[in-house]
Amino acid sequence: MTLNICTSLLLLFLVNSVWTRTVRQVYDELDPEHWSHYTSECPRECFCPPSFPNALYCDNKGLKEIPAIPARIWYLYLQNNLIESISEKPFVNATHLRWINLNKNKITNGGIESGALSKLKRLLYLFLEDNELEEVPAPLPVGLEQLRLARNKISRIPEGVFSNLENLTMLDLHQNSLLDSALQSDTFQGLNNLMQLNIAKNSLRKMPLSIPANTLQLFLDNNSIEVIPENYFNAIPKVTFLRLNYNKLSDDGIPPNVFNVSSILDLQLSHNQLTKIPPINAHLEHLHLDHNRIKSVNGTQICPVSIAVEEDYGFHGNIPRLRYLRLDGNEIQPPIPLDIMICFRLLQAVVI
Repeated sequence: MTLNICTSLLLLFLVNSVWTRTVRQVYDELDPEHWSHYTSECPRECFCPPSFPNALYCDNKGLKEIPAIPARIWYLYLQNNLIESISEKPFVNATHLRWINLNKNKITNGGIESGALSKLKRLLYLFLEDNELEEVPAPLPVGLEQLRLARNKISRIPEGVFSNLENLTMLDLHQNSLLDSALQSDTFQGLNNLMQLNIAKNSLRKMPLSIPANTLQLFLDNNSIEVIPENYFNAIPKVTFLRLNYNKLSDDGIPPNVFNVSSILDLQLSHNQLTKIPPINAHLEHLHLDHNRIKSVNGTQICPVSIAVEEDYGFHGNIPRLRYLRLDGNEIQPPIPLDIMICFRLLQAVVI
């Protein structure tokens, strides 16, 4: 009994020592004189963590305007407030800002002072999701790497708004009010390094024009797209992840070999109107075709290589790389045809 009590006390002492040392280290990292300075310049509505002196947390404070931002701040959190406008004044000294989160506010285009954003020369990440924007704000900082504008009311993209954003790698416009007319042939001109483009949950009926050539991920779910132009993906030869779930694609709207592209590894066509599996490339690894109108599957017909040739070469040849196949929500009855398994020897999961 005595041994147990001593062991417990020793354990408690060690835990308290570690906790005390950890807390002390947080404050010891800053010189007391500097800490006093940081505290005095921290906006009273916000929180300035001593362990993270380059961050300013002003989220969930009921703010109606942006407070003056200290010069040392790199990361600014203003989400979940009632902010309606963005002006230059709060950012006069904040010349080192890298990250601004303004999600879930009430910002309108009219509330953004001209030049207020573009003057933030070092800004890399700008989050303006869940606001009241009706068009993409302009001008924007030329060094931006990520621009998130999801869940606004955007129906217009001003001409040339992206022309100088050569560093942008991710553009998120999902769940807005974009029509085909909003996406012109030069809309995305200048986005030479874009890797992810998300235009899901809009009102598109056609595939968007002139997607940047380096795009790796293209998300077009929840639109009303009916047709994919022939050779559409030749212009984006690096596209790897393609999502077209919840559209109105039928067999007639898909050219015979439009998805037979070696770069595509993940193809999602769930919740459309297909009655057969479109031709795929041997490099494809994930295929989602659930909730269409497919009645049967013929492995010999959909196999991207000849099964006879595959049997001759075995695993040393260019065998199909499909690992995941989803077919549930169709009219297909199990069991899985044997020729499917013969063709796609790397399959790890089939949902039917």
